[in-house]
Amino acid sequence: MNSFWIILFHTYVNKLKTKSFLITTLLTVMIVLVITNINSIIDLFDKDSGREKVAVIDQSGQLFDPLKQQVKLVNKEIDLIIYEGSEAQAEKLIEKGEIAGVIQLRLNDQKLPEAVFKAMSIADSSLYTDLQTSLQQVKTMLAASQIHLESAQLQKLYEPVSFKKLALEKNAKTEEELNQARGLVYVLLFVIYFAVIMYANMIAMEVATEKSSRVMEILISSVSPIKQMFAKIVGIGLLSLTQLAVFLVVGYQSFTRNMDALKDGFFGVYGFGDIPFATITYAVIFFILGYFLYATLAAFLGSLVSRIEDVQQMITPMTLLVVAGFMIAMFGLGKPDAPFITVTSYIPFFTPMIMFLRVGMLTIPAWEAITGIVILIVTITILAIFGARVYRGGVLMYGKSNSFKDIKKALQLTKNR
Repeated sequence: MNSFWIILFHTYVNKLKTKSFLITTLLTVMIVLVITNINSIIDLFDKDSGREKVAVIDQSGQLFDPLKQQVKLVNKEIDLIIYEGSEAQAEKLIEKGEIAGVIQLRLNDQKLPEAVFKAMSIADSSLYTDLQTSLQQVKTMLAASQIHLESAQLQKLYEPVSFKKLALEKNAKTEEELNQARGLVYVLLFVIYFAVIMYANMIAMEVATEKSSRVMEILISSVSPIKQMFAKIVGIGLLSLTQLAVFLVVGYQSFTRNMDALKDGFFGVYGFGDIPFATITYAVIFFILGYFLYATLAAFLGSLVSRIEDVQQMITPMTLLVVAGFMIAMFGLGKPDAPFITVTSYIPFFTPMIMFLRVGMLTIPAWEAITGIVILIVTITILAIFGARVYRGGVLMYGKSNSFKDIKKALQLTKNR
């Protein structure tokens, strides 16, 4: 058993010290810090604290004041200023960067407002959308006055309809709980997706690298291939947990410091406070089982190739399985109770993402989640036994890989040993 721990520790420490691991960790930490400090970064680069000045040339002489009032209701960061100069002069101010744009207002033949908006670029859709929305409100009020609608009647006309959503299912999640679950599932799906692709690929590359350097011939004389395979899987698994722990600690610390600034964005819609303990438990379970499922698959696929350049070709089907599961789960975020989602949640290679999606967003019987866990454990066990047999013969195979035909060859070598 000592040889198992030696290989595990060696794999873990060596990968921990590699430049690629350190650079990846550093870059990801920086991305986490940018996301959790995004509002502060935007304020730092935005001039005038993000406020945008828009000049108004009011040819009607009566639209500026009502438009300004509506703009304040839509977006307080837009400053409308009445401009007495010519259109050409306003365009020069835009070119100098003194104002964001100019809007010309006039009344048409029906005495309703029309506008022309000019800016250096119309890529910033939020600015002219807010102006258009505000002007639409002004037009509605003028049209209402023309047909002699009183303000109370107009308010009644636009008053939102009362529409309550009630779930008849016992212990069904509320809308707030669904938003919270959707946010957690969304984050975890990305974590599983990138972790599986990155770390499973790392395992396959590790095995292929040792084979290409002929180190494997020395190792198998003193350590069984099965111990090697599982030592590498566990070693890189610990590496992934180390990296994720760094991301979580940094992200949590930065998030708590910027919670007030982030409450109106993604984290406000998908609040992460008061997450049920059961949901967190399922998240950890499905993440770990998903990792071991794909890591075991990657290890024996990596053992079939002798050259590092053949690794990507060999593990492409595995990568496509992960991508397919991810895409199905993304669809399921909007309709988690669809029969298609229910069926695919029991397919082993999709279970880690899709069963967790259902557990997080629906109130399903405990036996369904447990069934998914059992399916994963059984699949991992079968895959580990079969993978170990392929691995034992695969590490002795050299030469150009012929894709999955080599599995039969590897099994034959295992029988002959």
